[in-house]
Amino acid sequence: MGFSSVEEAIEDIREGRMVIIVDDEDRENEGDLTIAASMVTPEAINFMARYGRGLICLAMTGERLDQLQIPMMVGENTSRFGTAFTVSIEARCGVTTGISAADRARTILTAVDPASGPGDLARPGHVFPLRARSGGVLMRAGQTEASVDLARLAGLYPAAVICEVMSEDGTMARVPELSEFSGRHQVRMVTVADIIAYRLRTETFVKAVTEAAFPTEFGEFRIVVFENLLDGDHHIAIVKGEIRPDIPVMVRVHSQSTVADVFGSLRSGTQSVLRDALRVINESGSGILVYLRQEEKGDALVEEIRSYAQENGEGKRSPDKPRANSSDDLRIYGIGAQILRTLGAGRIRLLTNHPKKIVGLQGYGLTVLEQVHL
Repeated sequence: MGFSSVEEAIEDIREGRMVIIVDDEDRENEGDLTIAASMVTPEAINFMARYGRGLICLAMTGERLDQLQIPMMVGENTSRFGTAFTVSIEARCGVTTGISAADRARTILTAVDPASGPGDLARPGHVFPLRARSGGVLMRAGQTEASVDLARLAGLYPAAVICEVMSEDGTMARVPELSEFSGRHQVRMVTVADIIAYRLRTETFVKAVTEAAFPTEFGEFRIVVFENLLDGDHHIAIVKGEIRPDIPVMVRVHSQSTVADVFGSLRSGTQSVLRDALRVINESGSGILVYLRQEEKGDALVEEIRSYAQENGEGKRSPDKPRANSSDDLRIYGIGAQILRTLGAGRIRLLTNHPKKIVGLQGYGLTVLEQVHL
């Protein structure tokens, strides 16, 4: 069985069925069995233990974990993917040793019962809660957040039970084996990337906070500052002329590069692309340049400079060169698309030298009419 749509996965979760959530190839590249925590049964736990074979965990919101006074497992998380384990838990009532499928189901149902409080759970126990990041997959592209998002999108309590799918030989099952598992057990598969795209398509995470006239050497524009409501970051739109959904407009979505945009580095070549885009938009009479600010955090700037040594002999790379496909790209394209939609764009002529950016923007309520090379 191949991958299903997010809508199909949401419906299965709503009906109390399991789905498999698969993450990026450049991350864990694994699949997790997932069921809404409020719908869990001893049979579901037993299925996970027997066929999933991984660690059975309870993904919950930070708000609920704080209400239950469940602390993190460690003060400093040094795990590779920042998996946010808390101390393990057990229901105080209705269980025996705590490890049976029935006991673990009871513990999970106790934890997600709004009437339960800290005194209803013992610590440690045989259920391992995970603290999902606020903002879900749009803040962290992991199965923890994806499972909680699916439960919430299904209209259920925002918590889920997850378990990695392992092969019979003890190795992690990858997509080909997960697909076979999916067909054998009639469990739908969905990707974290598709859940990210679904949320960006169906929810709004940007708002305009201020704007002003913006004269440039290329002509008169309007500058609009947008806030990303998920992380507080601000992005810029340079707007020319009237923008309407039915009128094709020239569009450039440009990701920040300090060394190119500010200092004119010839190695990346994006400064000339930025200037060319403004010139073309002005000449066309209407259009939008979305400038996505991505402050270089940690060693990002250092790594960018180091990467220059690994480029071709000319010391140059193709301007506008996209990165490998990742969940970060989906978020970037999605936020850019939301800004375009908020400004009224619908039919766009995309200024880009790479077809991948067309794929990245399609599906967010925008129609890419053509690719215009710079």
